[in-house]
Amino acid sequence: MDNKNAILKVRAQASRHGIEFLLVGGIGLVFIMLFNLLRPGEISIVEIFLVSSCLAAIFVGFLKTQEPYYSFTYTNQLLIYHHKVGHWQLKRENFYHSGVPKVEQGLEYLELNAVGIKLNNIDEFLTQIHPRIAGRLLIEQRHIFMQVVQKHCKNGNCPSEWLVEETDYTAPSGQLYKGLIAMFANRTQHLRQLTGYDLLLPANALDTDIWQFSADLNRWKLNPSEFINTRLQKDVSN
Repeated sequence: MDNKNAILKVRAQASRHGIEFLLVGGIGLVFIMLFNLLRPGEISIVEIFLVSSCLAAIFVGFLKTQEPYYSFTYTNQLLIYHHKVGHWQLKRENFYHSGVPKVEQGLEYLELNAVGIKLNNIDEFLTQIHPRIAGRLLIEQRHIFMQVVQKHCKNGNCPSEWLVEETDYTAPSGQLYKGLIAMFANRTQHLRQLTGYDLLLPANALDTDIWQFSADLNRWKLNPSEFINTRLQKDVSN
């Protein structure tokens, strides 16, 4: 029997196996140090390489443990994106559709390594996002945005508003935003103009490939209860 109030929490690939990396790197580093102390002679190139690998594993493990355990939460009415500095939430009524953004590259189209979300009302979304996560997303996703811009500026003549983050934004409702929220709003406006989407979800925040995740979002939009319960049953069976 379907649970109308079921909640689905999704874990991203970026947060997986953090403890394993830390343990393997730490144990390996201790073993190599003890082995070197008990063995006379100088440190070999191989040992230096192994120590470097262990340190790299520890560093990767540390970064993974800083990511939120769950990256997305689905309810019948909300989609919540969890970030290490906060979260944003999107009402189902404000979700229009999702897809994989593409930019023109000659006679072909280049897919961005992200999922795009088109909103019905950007003003409604801006009223709930915190400046801290808005600022972090501006930084983290700038390289994706610049990929789009570069494809539209092949002759080197780019509109200045695409390259400079304006600190003022007036929403269609007339609401005036300033600071980080305004900068984020202007970015969403440019994204919609260039790709047709307002928000980007980077691939490393997802639990599957970009095409599958985009399809999941659209299924959630059409029938959230069925989508959530189907996913929960699949997770239990696995």
